[in-house]
Amino acid sequence: MQIQTPDWVKHAVFYQIFPDRFARSKQPRKRLLREARWEDWEAMPTLQGYKGGDLWGIMEQLDYIKDLGINAIYFTPIFQSASNHRYHTHDYYQVDPMLGGNPAFKELLDAAHERNIKVVLDGVFNHASRGFFFFHDILENGPHSPWVNWFKIEGWPLAPYTGELPANYVGWAGNRALPVFNHDNPEVREYIMEIAEYWMKFGIDGWRLDVPFEIKTPGFWQEFRERVKAINPDAYIVGEVWGDSREWLDGTQFDGVMNYLFAGPTIAFTAGDRVVLEQVQSRDYQPYPPLFAAEYGQKIEELLQLYPWEIQLTQLNLLASHDTARLITIAGGDQASVELATLLMLTFPGAPSIYYGDEVGLPGAIDPDSRRGFPLEANWNREIYQTHRQLIALRHTYPALRIGDYKILWARGELYIFARTFGNEELIIAVNAGTASAQVNLDVASLKTQPNQMLYGNAEFKWQGEGETQQLALTLPPRSGCIFG
Repeated sequence: MQIQTPDWVKHAVFYQIFPDRFARSKQPRKRLLREARWEDWEAMPTLQGYKGGDLWGIMEQLDYIKDLGINAIYFTPIFQSASNHRYHTHDYYQVDPMLGGNPAFKELLDAAHERNIKVVLDGVFNHASRGFFFFHDILENGPHSPWVNWFKIEGWPLAPYTGELPANYVGWAGNRALPVFNHDNPEVREYIMEIAEYWMKFGIDGWRLDVPFEIKTPGFWQEFRERVKAINPDAYIVGEVWGDSREWLDGTQFDGVMNYLFAGPTIAFTAGDRVVLEQVQSRDYQPYPPLFAAEYGQKIEELLQLYPWEIQLTQLNLLASHDTARLITIAGGDQASVELATLLMLTFPGAPSIYYGDEVGLPGAIDPDSRRGFPLEANWNREIYQTHRQLIALRHTYPALRIGDYKILWARGELYIFARTFGNEELIIAVNAGTASAQVNLDVASLKTQPNQMLYGNAEFKWQGEGETQQLALTLPPRSGCIFG
């Protein structure tokens, strides 16, 4: 079987936005809440407080996003919900009125598409919420409810709000706020397929699927793919699977997953022993223990062999998300860790995904703290911002960085060097994660050309010899990286 994935994703740089925290509209809009008691934008986020970000606010910032070099946005959930993160869906057909409702989303979608920015929505199809109409009907009518087979009811009465009594229904991860759908019920399955189709027809460019590994019903994701791709063959389907994802990446289900198998080793190599363990230990990825270059190279080789190349090119590569602490906080505030990891992400096959605010050095411990309001410009880290802009621009300029082969040239001590090649375009990327300067004489007979233009960083290098004996003498300052082509 020929695996097919959407071509645009191979050339995409994603921006992940948590809608309540990115921007509040500054324009006069018809709002549902005029005197809303929002949490202070700059204050530490809380589990239940809203800061009042909305889709109009995002629309007003699209030029900032475009200027950064972003050409795709992944939104965490935007449907009506009684939670600031909106993973507790009330109504899959209504964009949350606090965000501006369906009309604001249509306006945003059109404005994004005018700028050639794709939009991917978060599909929370494993579970709904206590406020979801069909579940609410069961709460009101008990066994008489016509929707009783839509969920996994285990006994009566249901206890949705009190911890003293058994819930008597299955909630995701034991959480009674999140009743799990009965996906074996063909009506439930059809309902979810129709939601997916509805928003595809509305004009979105794909779905990110929340905890899709929880849905065990045979053929479910195969049918999901068929029905989504029937509306838009170029739609992107990306699953939130943290580990080995081969069973979903066989070409019949997802185009990619959130690539935590890239994030873990990349952080462990670039941040090393700076990693603050309590920020990572409760999560399903491994940014610890520290890795030397050889171990990092081995993990990257293994990752690149795990899936077909066509899938590798549409993986969603990330360093942080709403489910993790932010990289600068994981790295104990160390800026070089952020810049080196970002360099590795933006030169890796697959679509890089930047979590809003990471590009300006926004800190944040595990959630809810990693979901802070996007900072005022006065509080940006300008160096981290420029690093992101420069690296994203280089990725867009050189096809080799997006779809070229990936070959490790050197991985010893704390020095890691690899080449990305596409036709006659050859780039060499080097990262020195150590605290001392690194020198190397590198045998690079495998390259057709001698890349001799420094595109990023400030290493010193010179070429020696010809043909079979050509060598690259490279000196890289401590805690720095470079790209030449």
